[in-house]
Amino acid sequence: MLNWLFGKKKTALDLSHITTDLHSHLIPGIDDGVQTLDESVAMIERYQELGYRRVITTPHVIWDCYKNTPEIILEGLEAVRAACQQVGLSVELGAAAEYFIDEHFVEMLQGGQKLLTLPGNRLLVELPYSTPLLNTSETLFSILQHGYRPVLAHPERYTYFYADPSIYHKLANQGCELQVNALSLTGYYGEGIHKMADWLLREGLITFLGTDAHRMQHLELLRKAQKSPWLMKYPFMNSSLPT
Repeated sequence: MLNWLFGKKKTALDLSHITTDLHSHLIPGIDDGVQTLDESVAMIERYQELGYRRVITTPHVIWDCYKNTPEIILEGLEAVRAACQQVGLSVELGAAAEYFIDEHFVEMLQGGQKLLTLPGNRLLVELPYSTPLLNTSETLFSILQHGYRPVLAHPERYTYFYADPSIYHKLANQGCELQVNALSLTGYYGEGIHKMADWLLREGLITFLGTDAHRMQHLELLRKAQKSPWLMKYPFMNSSLPT
């Protein structure tokens, strides 16, 4: 009743219409994401408060830095699941991986090694931030040839594409789905990335929204995305992912 005196109460952010987060780093100690099990549980509790019903966490697989295998990831997932069950969290937890496209990834793909996928046999992949691959389109097309659907993580962050943004249309037309980071809608990564995220959404090129949360701060900053006209109105396909 004293809101008039102390200011309006902050409106809680409700992302229940998104249903599923398909990009995060919640398995402790295996990449640059969370480092303790307690931190994992706290973040998953926050996901539940935000309205998410399913979280598919995606540890990095970057062979120069994070030599994560399906066995390492799935073992970590079970530990996180058990800890969340102990405190009564109801969010459904799964795991895939965020594969950095390097020589090791190409070897795994061509060698038929087991890869951890998002629902619908989708592979979440990322590109270098500073230097473009010489054969980006060909590599993504190769993923399709091997029976997977590539999902390109945070395309708005690859600034070398800005000189010729038609590459995004080319990738989408080839069958690559694009996943924007929610924090890109807040200016967290810089105004240029914010503008590119906005352009990709206006062009209708984005399929999925992801948090790419590495720490609690990232989830707390999502409140700033509430001001984005895209967050509540854009037809993200997260809720259409099969179970």
